[in-house]
Amino acid sequence: MEYRKLGKSGLQVSALSFGSWLTFGNQISDKVADELMGLAYDAGVNFFDNAEGYAEGKSEIVMGNIIKNQKWERESFVVSSKVFFGTENKGPNRVGLSRKHVIEACNSALKRLQVDYLDLYFCHRPDKSTPIEETVWAMNTLLQQGKILYWGTSEWSASEIMEAIVVAKQYNLIGPTMEQPQYNLFERNKLENEYLHLFKEYGLGTTIWSPLASGILSGKYTNSGVEGTRLGMKGLEWLKDRTLAADRMEKASALQVLANELGIPLAKLSIAWCLKNPNVSTVILGASKTVQLQENLKVLEVLPLLTDKVIEDIENIVGTKPKLADF
Repeated sequence: MEYRKLGKSGLQVSALSFGSWLTFGNQISDKVADELMGLAYDAGVNFFDNAEGYAEGKSEIVMGNIIKNQKWERESFVVSSKVFFGTENKGPNRVGLSRKHVIEACNSALKRLQVDYLDLYFCHRPDKSTPIEETVWAMNTLLQQGKILYWGTSEWSASEIMEAIVVAKQYNLIGPTMEQPQYNLFERNKLENEYLHLFKEYGLGTTIWSPLASGILSGKYTNSGVEGTRLGMKGLEWLKDRTLAADRMEKASALQVLANELGIPLAKLSIAWCLKNPNVSTVILGASKTVQLQENLKVLEVLPLLTDKVIEDIENIVGTKPKLADF
């Protein structure tokens, strides 16, 4: 396993990490979840990603039980939670980024995950109804209390992250260390355009999600339907429609041909492409089967195959490289 610094921080995270979105407490059994986490840990994965909103809190309960039962040394792994969407019981002060919810959600996540502190704590989305000052102060309080070690954002715009940085500097507080954006061959603008100033000037780290574009870049949807996959799950029709859009399917099929020529699975090609970006601290993998995770954990082996020529071939197929903004 390769380890990378989380931006300019001193924290080292495995280049490949493991997340529980859509699977833990929902799509797979607790037994399979245990097997997947053990498999990832044994392969050198040290970052496990979670959130209060995943399976309305049940995902963190499952992960917490696994961490406890595995008896891993606390220093050997990094675990995260995210605050914004709340858990099963919605209502005033139970969602968003108010001081009350940020702090109460952290305390609840610690109980569900059965840990004394969170290594990473993310603002899962921006909250237009709460002043950023309030959220930054709340995060700083948790840092001082030792309940979190680093805080960051997820799916924030560059201007929103910049505002948080400015507020932190103004009050001599600790600003965001990392952002968790979607990043794959179809979703590239934030990593390759919007955030460039934040990488250069502030050393922002990234823990990217959906490297396989919800599975379309795994190749499994090009020759079969969605039955038995996350896109076949009730309530995720929006994800299915967006993911299986005709143009994406056509590009995924062309990428499959290229992957076949290289003698590697499309999933490995797609994940390796993400890892080639120096501003990616870690790629979060999701899995519902052990064989699937075992294969994707070997992706570092194929990095040398992604030559400049192969990268050029990929660009010619997808045509998604963002036009750089003028700073």
